[in-house]
Amino acid sequence: MPAFLDDISAFYGTGERNASGQTLEEFLKEYDPYKYKNPCCTTDAVVFSAGEELGADLDGLKVLLVRRSNHPSIGCWALPGGFVNLRENLEDTARRELEEETGVKGIAVEQFACYGDFDRDPRARVITTAYMALVDEGQITVQAGDDAADAAWCTVSLKENGRKTEDGWLFVDYSLLLLNDEKGIRTTADITKKERTGLIREKKYVVTDRGMTAVDHGAIIVQAMEILQRRLMHAR
Repeated sequence: MPAFLDDISAFYGTGERNASGQTLEEFLKEYDPYKYKNPCCTTDAVVFSAGEELGADLDGLKVLLVRRSNHPSIGCWALPGGFVNLRENLEDTARRELEEETGVKGIAVEQFACYGDFDRDPRARVITTAYMALVDEGQITVQAGDDAADAAWCTVSLKENGRKTEDGWLFVDYSLLLLNDEKGIRTTADITKKERTGLIREKKYVVTDRGMTAVDHGAIIVQAMEILQRRLMHAR
């Protein structure tokens, strides 16, 4: 089949033929991208807001959530996100899905994590790239759209329930609380952070109790909160 890109000039390397005697053009013509089952790719956006100057305690922090109107996790509160188009950069997907589901557009987004456990979605093998943003809620108009039944700012808080070190790993247990009295939202999620201590710090956030949050989105929110808190502490 033809090359995926119209311009392949940046991929010639040294210009040699491969072990089968093929040029790049010949190799691409015979290449089958469907030889292996491919995972699906999505993006999810953690959009934070704070009405006043935000401190390292994250007091008053809010996160923008949507209520899912379709399976999976129907009725649960989720991060705005969706599937990546074939010819679309990841950050463009994050912005497009955010606008389609909440009406929010024109904001800066930063990539901070990738979540790819094989069992995170019952539809297919889905890998998501997580983005975060910090906005002024007063400057943002939110309106649910696409497959979102509702969209809301929820006050978000994080409580550490305990920590331990075992076999070179640090385990930290958290409870995440999401509140919006106007819309009757009050849900918690329990998350455990598992981090290998030392110079190389392997780190993973796992949801142990979702509450009414979708999939692993509680874990994604906690990771984003820790990043934001760490930066605020260093800025003091």
